[in-house]
Amino acid sequence: MGRKIKLIWDFRGPSAEKTAEHHVIHLKEYIAIEKTNLNITGHQDFGPMHSIAYMVVDESEMIPVRDALKPHRGEVYTEPADQ
Repeated sequence: MGRKIKLIWDFRGPSAEKTAEHHVIHLKEYIAIEKTNLNITGHQDFGPMHSIAYMVVDESEMIPVRDALKPHRGEVYTEPADQ
C-alpha cells in the first residue's frame, strides 16, 4: 500500500471550531458517495481562533480528491502512536 495523505482545511476566527466540525460532515458525505479507500476524517483545534478539518486518502486518490474538494494544504499522514 502506498502513502496516506492528510488533506487539510483551515478555519480561522471565532466560529472556527464549529465550522471545522461541520465541514467533517461534508467530508464523510463525500467519502460515502465516492467510496474512497479510506474513511479517516476529523477536526482539531489549535486555539479559539484556529481549527482544521481533515480527510486522509491514499496517495493514488489524492489528485482527484484534491481537485474536487480543494483543501488548503496537505501532508503525509502517519498513524497515531496509540493505534
